[in-house]
Amino acid sequence: MKDDLQTEALALLAEPVRRRLYDHVIAAPRPVDRDEAAAALGIGRPLVAFHLDRLVRGGLLDVEYHRRSGRSGPGAGRPAKFYLRPVDRQVEVSLPPRRYGLAAELLARGLERSGPQAIDAVVDVARAAGREIVAAARARDPGSTGTSAVVEALVDNGYQPFADETGAIRLRNCPFDALVDQHRTLTCAMNLALLEPLAAELSNGALEASPRPVDGYCCVAIAPSD
Repeated sequence: MKDDLQTEALALLAEPVRRRLYDHVIAAPRPVDRDEAAAALGIGRPLVAFHLDRLVRGGLLDVEYHRRSGRSGPGAGRPAKFYLRPVDRQVEVSLPPRRYGLAAELLARGLERSGPQAIDAVVDVARAAGREIVAAARARDPGSTGTSAVVEALVDNGYQPFADETGAIRLRNCPFDALVDQHRTLTCAMNLALLEPLAAELSNGALEASPRPVDGYCCVAIAPSD
């Protein structure tokens, strides 16, 4: 999005009900329909439909259509409208505009041209940053450990975690996804190094981060240690 469109999209979230709906949809592990959103937030369906469609027009949510039953053909019913977080864009606003994305792109190019030693250095720095996240989480709540502590730290650092059908913690987003398409090896290695100490140390060794690429999600998943 251009800067003016980014600002307009962000302004949509100033409305409290709309912000609650947006947070509910992007945190959900699967697309959300109007009935589910209305029930979850205790809001009337017409109001929910209005705000969800406004978020779609503003570029903050996407829409897909499919039948709730999963069946097709005569008698299967009309396709329902489902809302989900866009996977191909993000909203980031600074006033006046800053070009942090361009800076990250240039740094990534330079590191890749510098060879394996430079990438290894980035991985080492990312792992150290993960340990700093652990230290901050323990200082804030010394008694918090296990899955809940890991999830809280993930949320605090820009991830959107949820438990998949296997019980693993998957991440609906990658805070570095602006770099993934052109610099996947570097970005995924950095992300994994950041999350390894966070997962292992906050869970006292019960969980571990590992690369598990799945379309639509972050390349890293967190699951019980073998």
